[in-house]
This record gives sequence, structure tokens and C-alpha cells, in this order.
Amino acid sequence: IDFKGVNMVINYDLPTSAVEYIHRIGRTGRAGHTGKAVTFFTEDDKPLLRSIANVIQQAGCPVPDYIKHFPKLQSKQKKKFIKKPLTRESIRTTPQCFLKKAKRKTKTAKENTKGKKEVKEDKNGSKLQTVSKS
Repeated sequence: IDFKGVNMVINYDLPTSAVEYIHRIGRTGRAGHTGKAVTFFTEDDKPLLRSIANVIQQAGCPVPDYIKHFPKLQSKQKKKFIKKPLTRESIRTTPQCFLKKAKRKTKTAKENTKGKKEVKEDKNGSKLQTVSKS
């Protein structure tokens, strides 16, 4: 899939390999256009950072020295990360006030449908019974 006009990619979850990182950021800066990629990481992601930092450096972009000095990931550890990525809490970008408002709206809609009657029909279209919804 090619999305035209993408000029920034934000990774909320660190990719598990340099190849996956390249694939993700490849959505920006296509056809000679410039783009930016922002990647968030935690202390648990440190082992994965060095290989990604090497790719960034080879592309001619600056990499902080502290990332270059992280220990190299052994192949067994790398396979483990690829098979079973880190589990994280879900990330929501929707403000809490909007979530609460939507919840109230859903609750009100459910209350409004309570008590309304529903008529069920058989295949021939004849009425079978009247049921009160709750």
C-alpha cells in the first residue's frame, strides 16, 4: 500500500528488527521527498536499539552516542524478541473527556431503547409475538 503525502511516521512501539524499522519508516519520504520518523522506546527496548541505530547512522542521520554504546544483541535474544515482542499497556491518543462523553452517550442511547416493543415476524411476514426489549 502506498500512501501519498505521508511526511511523518511515529512509532509508539519499537520495531523488533532493523528490517521492520526500515519498512515502517519507508512510508515517509518516498520518491525523493523528505520525511521524519519519531520512535519512542523504553528501558526494556534497549537491546533492540543498537541495530536500528546502525541503520540510522548508515543513512547519514545523527545518532546519540549513548545509543551507540548499548551492548550488542545476541542472536538467541534477537530471535526471542522477534517471536515474542514485549507486551505493553494500550496507548490511547483520545483525551479522557472525549471517552467519558462517548460512554455517557452510549448509556443514554441504551436507556432510550429500553421498554420499546419489538414485533417479530416469521418467514411469511405474519406477526408472531410482541416482545418488550430490555
